Amino acid sequence: MTSTSPRHQRIVRLTGEEFRALLPEALSIYVAAMNYPPNTAQQRAPMWLTHALRAGWRSVAAFDPDDTLVGVAYGYRGNPGQWWYEQVHRGVVAREGEATARAWLSDYFELTEIHVRPDHHGRGIGETLLRTLLDGVEQRHVLLSTPEGPTRAWRLYRRLGFVDVLRDYRFAGDPRAFAVLGRTLPLD
Repeated sequence: MTSTSPRHQRIVRLTGEEFRALLPEALSIYVAAMNYPPNTAQQRAPMWLTHALRAGWRSVAAFDPDDTLVGVAYGYRGNPGQWWYEQVHRGVVAREGEATARAWLSDYFELTEIHVRPDHHGRGIGETLLRTLLDGVEQRHVLLSTPEGPTRAWRLYRRLGFVDVLRDYRFAGDPRAFAVLGRTLPLD
């Protein structure tokens, strides 16, 4: 599926093969958007490739009119035994209890990554990627983690109705405070 977003961005649903082909460019966007050191891309590449093999995996990409990749998003069905699930489950149980963890984590889509090139922020690309990625997802909830703070991404998630599931959480390998946000699906 291909569609045109605001300001003439082209949004494309990616196959696994297309995702693999775009991986170096996608990781470059990820590193820039998250303000990570450049060598982070090499460390994350195997993980992203493994994610593409998970049940329910899907990905979308945004291209500018010159066919340059300017944004990427992907996710899959979350399940016990996955690293992110286990991290979030442990944090939610410790702070909110098992019932809250079960309510959020029993049937969710993990929005694993969504990133837009910093020089393309403010053009509606992130929202279009998010909406396209989540369109047709069968799970009851969507969950994501994002650095806490007054960012464009934070404002987008709030505007789309994401609520706090877990705040001030530290993931291994990143000293920043993260929030785990969630909402019911489908998006309005």
